[in-house]
Amino acid sequence: MFERLKKRWNLNSNFQVLIILFVFSITGSAALYVRKGVFDLVGITEATSLWIKVPLYIVTVVPAYQVLFLLIASVFGQFRFAWEFEKKTFSRFIPKKK
Repeated sequence: MFERLKKRWNLNSNFQVLIILFVFSITGSAALYVRKGVFDLVGITEATSLWIKVPLYIVTVVPAYQVLFLLIASVFGQFRFAWEFEKKTFSRFIPKKK
């Protein structure tokens, strides 16, 4: 598994793969803490309609995850990987000009 990730992500070592997987896991948890804080701030509860919760969840978590991913990757010395990963991810959402 590590060899496939190293090749796919163009990494040098298994340790670097572990660091990046750790960064992904921390970022996911941190993004959910941000969501909880925003939901508490806005007053979203269990009784709130899904028509309100789901769009707010998307608007909150997606940008928070992207920013946190770059910040946390920087702390662990993986900013270059994170930046390239972000650019690749966003390029899938933006149509290419012909």
